[in-house]
Order: sequence, then C-alpha cells, then structure tokens
Amino acid sequence: MNTIVDILSLDHEGHGIARIDGKVTFVDGALAGERAEIAVYREHAKYNSANAIAILKASSQRDEPRCRYFGRCGGCSMQHLEISAQVAAKQRVLEDNLARIGKVEPGVMLSALHGPAWRYRTRARLSARWVDKKGGGLVGFREKRSSFIVDMTSCEVLTSDVSALLQPLRELINELSNADRIPQIEVAVGEHVTVLVFRLLSPWTDDDAARVRAFADHHRVQIWEQEKGPDTVRPFWPHNAPELSYSLPEFGLVMPFKPTDFTQVNVAMNRALVSRALRLLQPRAGERIADLFCGLGNFTLPIARSGAEVLGIEGSAELVARARDNALYNGLTNARFAVDNLFKMTPEKFAALGRFDKLLIDPPRSGAIEVIKALPESKSPRRIVYVSCDPATLARDAGILVHDKGYRLEAAGVANMFPHTAHVESIALFTR
Repeated sequence: MNTIVDILSLDHEGHGIARIDGKVTFVDGALAGERAEIAVYREHAKYNSANAIAILKASSQRDEPRCRYFGRCGGCSMQHLEISAQVAAKQRVLEDNLARIGKVEPGVMLSALHGPAWRYRTRARLSARWVDKKGGGLVGFREKRSSFIVDMTSCEVLTSDVSALLQPLRELINELSNADRIPQIEVAVGEHVTVLVFRLLSPWTDDDAARVRAFADHHRVQIWEQEKGPDTVRPFWPHNAPELSYSLPEFGLVMPFKPTDFTQVNVAMNRALVSRALRLLQPRAGERIADLFCGLGNFTLPIARSGAEVLGIEGSAELVARARDNALYNGLTNARFAVDNLFKMTPEKFAALGRFDKLLIDPPRSGAIEVIKALPESKSPRRIVYVSCDPATLARDAGILVHDKGYRLEAAGVANMFPHTAHVESIALFTR
C-alpha cells in the first residue's frame, strides 16, 4: 500500500527523510520540501526504506536527471538535485559531522570547490556478465541494491570516449569464448591513452586474442589483462602505447601511473584540491614537511616544488616506488619516500622520523587516528592540512587534534570530487 508523505530533509546519502506514524522513513528519489507518494520496500525495527513513486509537490531544487538509467543504476544517487544544491548538501554533511562527532567548529568554512558535473570520471570499475536472458554480455555499473548489471549503453559521468565504448565492449564480449569468465573491466584514462584492464578467470584463446587486438586497434585503447592478484596485471596490446599519466600544470608536474594505481577519478577537481591544499599548507624552502598516505606523490611533489624538504610515507611498496620514479621524472631531489604501515603508527615511531614543521595527511576512508594519536605534545607540526574522503573519520580525528592535541580548526570545506553521488571529499586546516 502506497503512502503520501512530506519530505522533511535529506540524509547524508541523499535520501529524503519522512515520518510515518512517527517512524523515520528514508525515501529514494525524494527531496527536502517535497510531497511524495512512496512505497516502503523494507521495514526495519527503527526505520523504513522506501521508493518515491510519484512527486506530488516538487522542490525548486529538483533537476531533470540527464542519464536515462538514473534510478536503476547504483552509480549516481543525486542527479535529480540541482548541482549547486548537491554541493550545499555536502557542505552541511561536513559541518554536521564536525559538530556532532568531533564537537568542533571551523573558524572559517571554505567556499566549496566546484568542477565539471558531467563527463568527469576518468577511473571506473565496470562489471561484466554474460546474461542469456539479455541476449549476451552486459558491461556497466550494478543496479541499486542489487548484484545485477544495468542494461546500459552509455554513461553521463564517464568521459565521452569511455561511455562510447560500452556498447562495443558488449559486442566484443559476445564474440569471446571466455565471455562468462570476465567479471570486470577496469578503466583508466590518461592524458595520452585509455587503458582497459580485463579480469580473466580463464585465458583467451588465440582467436579471442586476435579479436581483442583488433578491438584495441580500432578504438585506439590499450588492453591489459589480470589473471589473478594485482601482481598479475600486465599489458596485452599494443605493447608500445603511451604511458598513462596526468598533469598538475600549476606546479609543472607530470605524474605517470599504472592502470590499477590509486588516482583521483576527477582530474579537474584533483588539480583544484592540490592547489587549495598547498595554499593552506604554505610550504617554504628550508622547512621539513611530511606527506602521510602519499600514494604516488600527488601532494608530495607539489610540496617539493616549493623548495621544502618533504618525506612521503605510504603503506604500499609499489606506490612508493612509483612516487620515487615520479620525483626523478620531474627532476625533484628534495622529496624522499618510505614504506610504513601508518595504521600502526606509535609515538615512538613518529618521534624517530624527526621533527616536522608541517604535515599533510590524505588517508583512506578509515582516517588517520593512529597518526593523530602519535603526534607529540610538544614540538608538533605547527600546521596540518588534512584531506579526507570521509567526513565522519575527519570529524573524529579533528576532535582529537583540537581537544587532546591543542590544535585549532582554522578552516574546512568540501570539494565536489564525485558530482551526483553522496561522496563527500573535504579538506581542513589545523594550526597551533
């Protein structure tokens, strides 16, 4: 039985929030201020989950989704919300987490960093599956709340070239003898080449290999293959393709990378985020700075351009090797790198690294709590820039920095790294 409700607000995932007989109900596809007819699809002890069946009174912030698969595809959740309203909602998520979890308030809320809303995604992990009922292979993103793959032939957030490959990839898989043994195709777009990494549970035959080479030549992409773990990823065809890379023109840097390395999916927003991070950090020649969770040097090398001595630390030996190569590639001799598990940082290990004037931290979603707890009470870095992909763990760590370590939260703000999704990328400045 459907119910008509008023949508009171949005949650952190972009769902509308309503109440049915006092019980919180999260509504997919509804916005704050709307009246909607909804259908509950799951009842929990403390809340309901529902879909919006019809919007009876629309919000002024409602937008027409550009993608024909929106609502079915699990890749985007907010295309129905006007883009500036999406960013404002993410800013509120950050503020709410800082206040509720960290019990802190920034001195200044930074203006949000905006970038392209469409065709921005240069990294993607596409699912592939042979489905007899669909007449062959499917390639794309998974459906919402499902392991099924959307029957899609285009995507509005992937780059135009990659979106245009979805249908040809389906046709290619239909021709391969191991079509039911290819669960995933990873996409990496560089400035000079696009790489497709095929996960193979069984190898290609000679005929398959010929078809794949012809596909690569026709669409001007490079094909890599992965038979088992990450160490089995290798180029298949052509062998002489350009190297994957992205650039940071403001700092005169070119950053080569491998297709399975972590890099940001949104090149324009990454440039804006690095620029803001460096302005907040204010690196100077003669300073000693640490870049923790440094990856392949995305922030380390711009810091080194300032003339500061910088130490990048990362848990992945492969990424550290890439960062060292990137420093040499860009002619930087004042950047050093080390492999260490930062999730097991201790005060003794941090002290052994020596004193740092400033610190940049860019952890994964789990945050940097062990690093934060390991900071010394005296002679700590006087300036910390914290780049976060999860506002909850940023808020948790901010609370420790402010309440236990004597820092001030000077500023914080969001970067719209993933438009049309609920993902919140943010940056914060702490000083003492």
